[in-house]
Amino acid sequence: MARKAYKILISGGGTGGHVFPAIAIGQALSRLDANVELLFVGAKGRMEMEQVPKAGFAIEGLWISGFQRRMTWGNMLFPIKLATSMAKAWQLVRRFAPDVVVGVGGYASGPVLEVATRKGLPTLIQEQNSYPGATNRLLAARVDRICVAWPGMERWFPAEKLVYTGNPVRRQIVAAADRRAEGRAYFGLAPDKPTILVVGGSLGARTLNEALIAAYERIAAHKQVQWLWQTGKLYAQVCLTSATAALPQVVAQPFLDCMELAWAAADVVICRAGALTLSELCVAGKAGVLVPSPNVVADHQTHNARTLVEAGAALMVPDAQAVRAVAQALALIDDAPRRTQLAERARQLAKPHADRHIAREVLALAAKKEVTYA
Repeated sequence: MARKAYKILISGGGTGGHVFPAIAIGQALSRLDANVELLFVGAKGRMEMEQVPKAGFAIEGLWISGFQRRMTWGNMLFPIKLATSMAKAWQLVRRFAPDVVVGVGGYASGPVLEVATRKGLPTLIQEQNSYPGATNRLLAARVDRICVAWPGMERWFPAEKLVYTGNPVRRQIVAAADRRAEGRAYFGLAPDKPTILVVGGSLGARTLNEALIAAYERIAAHKQVQWLWQTGKLYAQVCLTSATAALPQVVAQPFLDCMELAWAAADVVICRAGALTLSELCVAGKAGVLVPSPNVVADHQTHNARTLVEAGAALMVPDAQAVRAVAQALALIDDAPRRTQLAERARQLAKPHADRHIAREVLALAAKKEVTYA
């Protein structure tokens, strides 16, 4: 007799750092088990409500948001939102009757995992950062499995529950490692010049952009080095009309529409230190100069960057001194042994099949425990 199809509920989101791993886990589950039934739960008004359906999955939204550290009108609504979200989470879990509940962090993850652990359902959380978010720290004692992206997470979570899986990254990036010539041709770069990629996310990073504009003379003096610069949509007008962007060795675009080829084209990367960016850097096997954003909760990008720096896998520059990143990237271009060492140690941290590893952990939990619903 064939077993019943497993039902997996995946909750969380709010930012790309939560949403895209959730989607990757869902896709990996579908590849491993064509009969698996998936339901996502996110926060109304957040990006998951658009991105998850685009990926072909069903999603339900909770009326939930974060609690601000300063007094705001939104904070006055927080208890009402939490109570409403808890009630809906109970309804969703009862109606969908999942075999396993997965949390990836973010606003919606808390209520859903709270309900799941109260009901004794098999649960798994995935932590993307080297400094865990508040939701996952609170849930850690009660969930069954914790998939982490970086070594040394015993500082925050029970060691017996940890599985070192890495972060799920886009499969195109995993497959693009040997496409350097194609990447350079795609972006109109010279095939034989050393290349520095600067990327601050789809919206851009103001500090990185200002650093490149301020470093005009240094960049201009190194005619043999070319730059691929993603300015971000918010800063495109200022950056694209700058003297730096006008240099013949600089290709500046608001958005890089084929990020896997951008990674493949680069010899050195200047970037922020978001969890997924660093996971992609490692999978791509590139020497990185990291400039952590100071505008994130608990300064977690600095914690992420230190993980790589302490492993000898990247360099780090404080945000307030971001212009130094240009000099360090150029120095790496001139120091091939150092550049190769950083790239190799980054590659050693890579977990290119993290999505599949996490999916297998989820299915193992589903197979181990059958759940009865009242």
